[in-house]
Amino acid sequence: MGLLDVLTGMRNGPHGGGRGMSPITMALLGLLAYKAVKGFSASKPAGPGMAPAGAGLGDLLKDAFGNARKGGLGSILNGGLGDLLKQFQGAGKSDVAESWIGRDANKEIGPGELGRVLTSEQIEFLSERTGLTREQLLAGLALQLPAAVDELTPQGRLPAPGELDSPADKTG
Repeated sequence: MGLLDVLTGMRNGPHGGGRGMSPITMALLGLLAYKAVKGFSASKPAGPGMAPAGAGLGDLLKDAFGNARKGGLGSILNGGLGDLLKQFQGAGKSDVAESWIGRDANKEIGPGELGRVLTSEQIEFLSERTGLTREQLLAGLALQLPAAVDELTPQGRLPAPGELDSPADKTG
């Protein structure tokens, strides 16, 4: 499964309706690419071809990923998966995140539990960019994150560098 397949499925999933990227899908992508997007938006002034201050997360993702050709979108998301797994491990919830990566059934996570895994800075950043309240954001992410991580890890492990950039079907 290639990255385009994952993103198309996420866009057309709950709350997406196929009419553009839903706020939850933007939040999922933003969470997985948080460091890249946060670093990009903090270090780059608005200018020609740059997302202006106050731009939505979709604008920031589009611009950050459009200008991240060296590593590619897959590399950014792959790094984000690793970072997210470390956050879950640090919060004592590695079994939950590992269930999403592995081939067994995905363990659920509640919005309150997810709020203890994510940093306040991450939550505020994503809430501001998506227009969702903290509660809406955490509820949506708690519902969608397990399936998104599961889709991005079809082989039951974190993808190797470059694997998410490949359009080839990597299931096995």
